[in-house]
Amino acid sequence: MHTTTEKKKLYINGEWVEAEAYSELLSPYSGEVLAEIPLATERDVKRAIAAAYEARRTMAKMPAHERAAILERVVSLLQQRAEEAATIIAKEAAKPITTAKGEVARTIQTYKFAAEEAKRIHGETIPLDAAPGGEHRVAFTVREPIGVIGAITPFNFPLNLVAHKLGPAIASGNTVVLKPASQTPLSAYFIAELFEQSGLPKGALNVVTGSGKTVGDQIVTDPRISMVTFTGSPEVGIGIRNKAGLKRVTLELGSNSAVIIDEQVDVERIIPRCVVGAFSFQGQVCISLQRIYVHEKRYKEFVEKFIAAVKQLNVGDPLDPSTDVSALISAKDVERSLDWIEEAKQGGATVAVGGERQGNILLPTVILDAAPTMKVSCQEVFAPIVLINQVPSVDEAIELVNDSRYGLQAGIYTDNVHTAWEAAEKLHVGGVLINDIPTFRVDHMPYGGVKESGFGREGIRYAIEEMTELKLIIFNRNR
Repeated sequence: MHTTTEKKKLYINGEWVEAEAYSELLSPYSGEVLAEIPLATERDVKRAIAAAYEARRTMAKMPAHERAAILERVVSLLQQRAEEAATIIAKEAAKPITTAKGEVARTIQTYKFAAEEAKRIHGETIPLDAAPGGEHRVAFTVREPIGVIGAITPFNFPLNLVAHKLGPAIASGNTVVLKPASQTPLSAYFIAELFEQSGLPKGALNVVTGSGKTVGDQIVTDPRISMVTFTGSPEVGIGIRNKAGLKRVTLELGSNSAVIIDEQVDVERIIPRCVVGAFSFQGQVCISLQRIYVHEKRYKEFVEKFIAAVKQLNVGDPLDPSTDVSALISAKDVERSLDWIEEAKQGGATVAVGGERQGNILLPTVILDAAPTMKVSCQEVFAPIVLINQVPSVDEAIELVNDSRYGLQAGIYTDNVHTAWEAAEKLHVGGVLINDIPTFRVDHMPYGGVKESGFGREGIRYAIEEMTELKLIIFNRNR
């Protein structure tokens, strides 16, 4: 296990490298020192990019079955060390251990999908004789790796969102320079160890920790990097897009996901699911359930039952298996959340439960009748806060869901097939979930959003499409 004073090293060109400076990584829950984290200099980042650039030919030439075998070995090592991986996540992110174990299980699936997809990257034949002048020619396409991929990942799924970048990159024969979130670097160094043990060639994966300015900016602007894949805030994402020039960019940005509850729904049955959607990992999930629009005929019943269920949640130490909600990622986020709750109260909303802090834990909070202009309504709260509003009709609810800068996923519970179809058509989001919360994701589905939720899609096969170039080859048989 990691001791409190362990000094981590940068992972560059298959070597573990000492840094010139270090910073202390503190537990969001207890404030204890978890490790000393290397701060990469500009020179370190350049070396990492050079190593990845150098290794790109080796990876591009590697047969698909070998890339798949490396990923399979990562799967097997991660299965053996699942408990350790979950503990790392629980400590560095204050993710409740039961939720962290769920993340590890999903990460295993993600690398498994990547291993399988490595063997399924193919092109197609094109009948050129469909056009006059195309006779006697045979055409086909192949997909080639794009080169070096810069991956910038967030704190909230420090193992699985890294897997969503590394898995498809390595499956498709690319190399990677990874900058993990400053609060959750331990799981990134952990996975680098597993890749090293799995026989990944030197330089194919490099992990550099440090400031966004030093590490992130260089990854985004260096001409040797062909693509940047980023998960994080819209502000940073827009900055990346502006600096990236002609690089390919995939951006998974924010959201304020909503669910609509139609009038004939069995409220009792869906409450537990909605509570999980709103409060899993303290609401620090891109598709966390933030807004609930309930048909006015069911509003009172829904609110009563929902609040009763929220009061049953256990708050406390992330390493305790019975904990549902633990500390937010930083004290600053607790203060911001409390300010937003206060603003909603001043604007006439009711805090039905929660709205207080215990150390760095924000107690699970339910807000009723918040105006659409309040920050808790229109921005991404990324905290254990959920709003419940009543609506006279599903049509109005759809308008309220769409009245947002974001559009990642949205859900609707309804027993009416016509209403379901209408919602599927009218909701302006990347994914519509019928009879489920928006906080659903399995790792091979296309995942991504519209508007300020970003663009491009993740989900292994879809990410591979973004990480490869389509090349056309035409044979003229009439020499």
